[in-house]
Amino acid sequence: MEIDFKKYTDGLVPVVVQDKLTRNVLMLGFMNEEAVKQTLETRKVTFFSRKKGALWMKGEESGNTLNLVSLTSDCDNDTLLAEVIPDGPVCHKGSDTCWGEKNQPKFGFLSYLEDVIEERKNHPEMEGSYVASLFRKGVNKVAQKVGEEAVELVIESKDDNDLAFLNEAADLLFHTLILLQTKGFHLRDVDKTLRSRHKFNPSSE
Repeated sequence: MEIDFKKYTDGLVPVVVQDKLTRNVLMLGFMNEEAVKQTLETRKVTFFSRKKGALWMKGEESGNTLNLVSLTSDCDNDTLLAEVIPDGPVCHKGSDTCWGEKNQPKFGFLSYLEDVIEERKNHPEMEGSYVASLFRKGVNKVAQKVGEEAVELVIESKDDNDLAFLNEAADLLFHTLILLQTKGFHLRDVDKTLRSRHKFNPSSE
């Protein structure tokens, strides 16, 4: 890995820190050559603190360390990306990130769809809403719909109609999202369960 430390007068390159699993940006720090060397050797992210004028391992006082998965430079070799597994909140103010955000996984359109479903759950009286009507009918009806969609997906998988198969897969996923919220859960809870089964090991990456 080549790093152009000489591009900056103070010899410090910016380091973007990203959670390996959630893909969320956690913080921004700076490293000199010694900080990079120590980070790679210890697998604990270490910065150069301008305030202290010395190396500073993130979490050395709070215990909220950043476990290094990978450290790479960008196309100009003047900015680093540190992929990490954080032990606890990253910001010194106690939040998950230095932007005050929750470090939760994001699922693109599925996250948006979850928000819509949750809105319908909070307003089951909403007329004309299919989702709200399911919430009104209760968990047994929602579970029944999931079962029906699962059977339809299996049937379509035996044919060669890709569009029909994808439509049934979408229906099953949609109703599963509703069932999750009927039971008080979200996709992030399923994500957490899957990650616990995988027993993710940063050193194996």
